[in-house]
Order: sequence, then structure tokens, then C-alpha cells
Amino acid sequence: MKNKEALAMLLAGGQGSRLYVLTQETAKPAIPFGGKYRIIDFPLSNCVNSGIDTVGVLTQYRPLELHSYIGNGQPWDLNRMNGGVHILPPYVSGATGEWYKGTANAIYQNIEFIEKYDPEYVVILSGDHIYKMDYNKMIEFHKEKKADATIATLSVPMEEASRFGIVNADEDDKIYEFEEKPPVPKSNRASMGVYTFTWKKLRHYLIEDEKTEGSSNDFGKNVLPAMLEAGERMFAYPFDGYWKDVGTIESLWEANMDLLNPNIPLNLSDPDWKIYARHGHSLLPQYIGKDVEIGESAVTENCSLKGCSLWYSVLFSGVEVEEGSKLNSAVVMENTKIGKNCTIKYAIIAPDAIIEDGAIIGAEPENYDGEWGIAVVGSGATVKAGQKVLPKEMIKPNTVKEAE
Repeated sequence: MKNKEALAMLLAGGQGSRLYVLTQETAKPAIPFGGKYRIIDFPLSNCVNSGIDTVGVLTQYRPLELHSYIGNGQPWDLNRMNGGVHILPPYVSGATGEWYKGTANAIYQNIEFIEKYDPEYVVILSGDHIYKMDYNKMIEFHKEKKADATIATLSVPMEEASRFGIVNADEDDKIYEFEEKPPVPKSNRASMGVYTFTWKKLRHYLIEDEKTEGSSNDFGKNVLPAMLEAGERMFAYPFDGYWKDVGTIESLWEANMDLLNPNIPLNLSDPDWKIYARHGHSLLPQYIGKDVEIGESAVTENCSLKGCSLWYSVLFSGVEVEEGSKLNSAVVMENTKIGKNCTIKYAIIAPDAIIEDGAIIGAEPENYDGEWGIAVVGSGATVKAGQKVLPKEMIKPNTVKEAE
């Protein structure tokens, strides 16, 4: 097998439990995003644009939709004879298999796959982040520093730093301390969960970690602290672009809204850094009837809008909205049907939902007395005519919300 200088391992097996009804039937990286993408399109496209043509995708939780979406990797130019994209479910040996126990164990179980390509460097990625990043620049930084491990970091507001793993480094970016979600952080350099390792070093620490009784087999909790304690050369790579961990309902909704904000640098139509996706639907034109009002919204091909109004909303392919309906700050996924005179505000509606006439979903935070949050309707669910879905309420997939 031809030697690869670098290959990427993409951790895409998480259950995504904080996304509740959106991940009850699908893996988090397969969740639709931004009108025509899935979350996993971002790290896969980053790999191709960075010149990394060998990617292992480690899957586990409800992988069927993700497997069929990735297919042979052709939309991302990853259908290669030598390299390409490989789906790596948990390894089964003999009569029993073993679930991936943690992020480090997932890579440990695939040491043979990595050895096949004999890379100098391995880039470890997450399947639930929205960002555009040139991993090649990080690899170059790693080489210049003669590093054993490099962690991509992002400066976050100091008041938010306690939500992240914090990396403390000197003026040369050399790491001297990790703090996992510290109540009083010493710096605001947050780990992005994107790592570059020199493979020979990483292999050694994965094997040692597997032997350690009581280990969580996790990069952040076990492998990286063990490397730091042993005095390995570890550096923090500064990243200054847009990055969002979309692991919660609010952050997924916010990232969709960010697409509509001209001041946020997440340009998805940049020809120099294209985000590739598998488009299963036919890209038919939209139908936008007269008397439709649209402000600051993204309406994908194949939508049908009649006499409605949209503000700050993202509509995916195949969405239909009837007369008199008002949408504000809504994310409406594929093939959802919205009837007449509905009001949908601060909400996410998953694919194939049916919202009947006069339904009210969500509310503006300033006009709501109770505990506010994004309202969510699961895929294939029906909200019957005139029914209300309150802020923070979640309708499970393939169920019916009707008068109680």
C-alpha cells in the first residue's frame, strides 16, 4: 500500500443525545444543515480541500443513514483506488464485537487500518462541527514545531471559556497545561477537538492507554494528559475562522441563523473552498407565488411558497408553505408541508413533517413568559390543525400532536 503523508480519522459515532428528537433515528453527523448539506459535509469537504484523500469515518450509533449518505465518497472526490473514504464500524472479532468505548479506543480499534497506509501524521476530527479549515496548514505548523501532538484552538469570550476544554500555552504556542471545563479558566484558548499527531507517537500512547485500567479511553481525558505528563512536544495551533459545535438544539439553530448573517464569515458559496454534498433530490426551481414576502432568508431549490411571509428562515428542498403562514427564525427541513395561516417562530422542523392549518409553533423569547427555548418537531411528525407547540417543546418523530 502506498505511503500517505497524512490521513484523517473522523469520529462520527456519537449518539448526539443533546439533540433529542433530531437524533432519535439518525446519527448526529447525518443531520441536515443550511438548506442543502449534512453536518458531516464540513469535515469531509475540509479534508478534500486540504489535500487529504484518505479518510476513515468511525461510525456507531444508528449508522444506516450516514453510511448510505457517504456511499463511495464520490460527491467529495473520495472514491479513490488508493485511499478514499472508508466506513469503520466497531471491530468485530470472533463471536463477539466491542462497541467503541471512547474516542481513543475508537482509533485504537483501527490501528490496522492506519498501518495499511503507514502515514507520518494522523489528523483526528469530529463529525459534529460546522467550520471551514485548511488542515494542511495545521500539519505544516506541526512539522515546523517538531511536535508530537498539535491541538487546534480557538479564542472564545472569557465568560464562555468554562464551557470548553482550555489549553494553556506559552508565547511559542507550546502547551504546558490542560483544563477540562474549568470554573475559573486561566486563558480563553478553547480546544476545537481537532488534533494532529505524529503517528508513531500516537500509536504508542493508544496502546498504553488501552492497557491502563479504569481509563475512559478518551483523547481529552486520558491520551493528551498522558502525553503532556511524559514531556512530549505539544503545541496549540491558533485558528481564527468560524467554528461551531452543533451538539445542542440551540447551537444547531444558531449555526443555521449564522448563515443569514452577512457579518459572520461562513461563506458556503466560496468557489475556493467548496462544501460538497450528496444531493439526492432533483434541483428543480423554486415556485414563489405573488404576495410572498421574503426577508433575510435562504430558500433552497424545489420549494413552493404561496402568499406567506418568511423572515430569517432557512428552507430545505421540497418545503411547501401555504397562504397566510408566517415564519420567523425557523429552520424547516426537507419535504415538510406547512398549511395555511400557521405561525412558526424560533423553531426547527425536521424532514417530512406535516404542519396543518392554523398551527402555532414556538414563540419569540421576548414575548414568552415561561421557560423559553427552540421548539422542535421531529421527522415525519404531524401537528394537527390549530395545535400549539410551545417553546422548548419537542414532538417526537412519526407522532401526532393533537388536542388532548
